[in-house]
Amino acid sequence: MTSPKKISLNDPAVLETINKLVAGLASGRRADFLRDMMETVIKYGLDDVSIGDLKLVSRSLREMRFATSIFQKYNAVRKVAVFGSARTKSDEPDFQLAREFARRIVEEKFMIITGGGDGIMGAAQQGAGAEKSFGLNIRLPFEQSANQVILGDPKLINFNYFFARKLSFVKETSAFVLFPGGFGTLDEGFEVLTLLQTGKTSIVPIILMDRPNGFYWETWRRFLDNDILELGLISRSDFHLFTITHDVDRAVNEIKHFYKVFHSYRWVRDEMVIRLNNKLTPAALENLNQQFDHLLAAGHIVQRDALHEESDDQASFHLPRLVLIPHKREFGMLRLLINAINNSPVIATPPDEAVHAGD
Repeated sequence: MTSPKKISLNDPAVLETINKLVAGLASGRRADFLRDMMETVIKYGLDDVSIGDLKLVSRSLREMRFATSIFQKYNAVRKVAVFGSARTKSDEPDFQLAREFARRIVEEKFMIITGGGDGIMGAAQQGAGAEKSFGLNIRLPFEQSANQVILGDPKLINFNYFFARKLSFVKETSAFVLFPGGFGTLDEGFEVLTLLQTGKTSIVPIILMDRPNGFYWETWRRFLDNDILELGLISRSDFHLFTITHDVDRAVNEIKHFYKVFHSYRWVRDEMVIRLNNKLTPAALENLNQQFDHLLAAGHIVQRDALHEESDDQASFHLPRLVLIPHKREFGMLRLLINAINNSPVIATPPDEAVHAGD
C-alpha cells in the first residue's frame, strides 16, 4: 500500500485551506482557537501516532464537544454537583439528606449535576427532578448505570473516560456537595481540592455533608489534621477551601451566600479580576485593602469597570470589578477574601439597572 503524501503546515496552500474552513465557522478569538485545533489534528497525522492514541484523542474530543453542546443551553443557570456512594440505599439517612438538599437547592434557582447513577446520585436527582438535573454517567463493567430519574433524559451524558467526565464536572459547576462514599467520591473530592489549592480552577464552595451525628467527614478531617498537615504536606489555609456540615439549611445558605456579592473571577496576566453583583462602598474597599494586604504581591485592590481584555465576555461585561495582583499561593486565603467581599456593604443598584443586568 502506498503511503499518503505528507503535507506541511509551512505550505501556504494548507494554511489557506485551514483559514477558509475557519472563516466559515467563526471570527476573532474563537477563530484563533479553532485554527489551532485544526493545526493540532494535522500535527497528529504528521507525527504518525498509533491508532490507540488517535482513538483516545478522537473519542475524548467527541465526548467533550457533545457535553459542551448540552450544557451550553443552560449557561445562565448555576449548577451544583453532588457526589456520593452509588451503594447508599433509599432508606438510609444520607439518601434522604441528599434528596432534601437537592430539592432545596433547585428552589434557589440552581440545577443539579450528578454522576447519573443510583444511591446518593439517584437521591439528588429525585429531589431535583429530571428537568433540573444533569447526569454525567461513566461506562463501567459493573455497578454504574443511569438512575430512573435521569434515564432517557437528553441531559444524561455518557462518558467512556473519567478525565473527560471530570473536566465537565469542574468547568460546569458552581459548587460541590459531597456525601459519604467510596474511592470514587474521595477521588472526586481530592481532585477538586487539588485544583483549587493550586489555582488551576476557580474557587467555588465545597461542602462535605453527612447525616446528623455521622462522623465520616470528621474522621477524614482528622486524617488531614493529624497526618497530612502534621507532616507539612498541606497548609493550614487549605482548610478554608471546604466546609463540613450535617445541616441542609447551612449547606444551601453557604452556596447562596457565596454568590451574594461575588459573581466570578478570571485572570488577566497577573491580575485577578473579581466580578461583583454590586459595587462595594469606598469604606468596604478600604477595609479589604487593610485586611488582605498580606495577599497582595503588588499595589492595592482597586474597584473599576471591566478591563478591555474582557471584551469577549459580554455576559458579565457590565458588572463592576475588583482588580488585584495576589501572590499565587495559598488559595485558601483567597476564599477568605471572597467571604469578606460577600460580607461587605454595597452600593445598591438602581432598579432600572438591576432589571437590565438580569436580562
